[in-house]
Amino acid sequence: AGVAFSPDGLRWTKPVEVANGLMSPQKQFPCWNPVLFQPRQGPLVLCYKVGPTPDGWWGEILTSDDGGKTWKGHRRLAPTVMGPIKNKPVQLDDGRILCPSSSEHAGWQVHLEVTRDFQTWEVVGPLNDPNTLGVIQPTILTYPDGRLQMLCRTRGKGFIAQSWSPDGGRTWGEMTLLSLPNPNSGLDAVTLRDGRQLLVFNNTPKGRTPLNLALSRDGRDWQVVLTLEDQPGEYSYPAIIQTADGRVHTTYTHRRQTIKHVVLDPTKL
Repeated sequence: AGVAFSPDGLRWTKPVEVANGLMSPQKQFPCWNPVLFQPRQGPLVLCYKVGPTPDGWWGEILTSDDGGKTWKGHRRLAPTVMGPIKNKPVQLDDGRILCPSSSEHAGWQVHLEVTRDFQTWEVVGPLNDPNTLGVIQPTILTYPDGRLQMLCRTRGKGFIAQSWSPDGGRTWGEMTLLSLPNPNSGLDAVTLRDGRQLLVFNNTPKGRTPLNLALSRDGRDWQVVLTLEDQPGEYSYPAIIQTADGRVHTTYTHRRQTIKHVVLDPTKL
């Protein structure tokens, strides 16, 4: 896993290695799907996976006390915990941190890993039957009445999957399909401070272009509002956050060669 640092939000340093999957002089595994998260209290957290393949990897974690400049405390998570599998956790008002996660070793299944300190964990799920609807890489949206919505990547279905929780993520309803397409590609979403939901996804049933943004107020009716990419190539594995100044930042792989960073004013969407 590598980290680049942007001191002013405009320019990025060259990436530096912070984790390399080295097991011994003779064995090294790839590092996968890094996820950054800043809890309301405590250090910045970097979660990632290490292993030969997605059906055989495990979760590892690093922390930073200086906003990502230096990292320490490397440790491997418990065998029953993967950490957030691709998309960022969500911290609720009661302090619980919900890590959206999934596994692929026994079919595509999603679950939640709930923590307050990244030391002790409660696992909720699995939340789907992979024989009926295989899903991975969930993202979580919040609503003013305490409901939560989970959006997921699907395989072989052609559409984004969703599930709803009425009680802060403790229980979840049936996994169903939205009308938004999903070509077996990663997605991410964020609940904006004005209450709208903003989704970044490949708006196509096949391939990984275009890459679009869609808005919704209720999580059911979505409107595509912006095209980030529409040229030939692959634009994939997006991540999206809203920072303290209100701006929205999204990153994604650009033609499988580099990372692109886009900054938006959500009031203009």
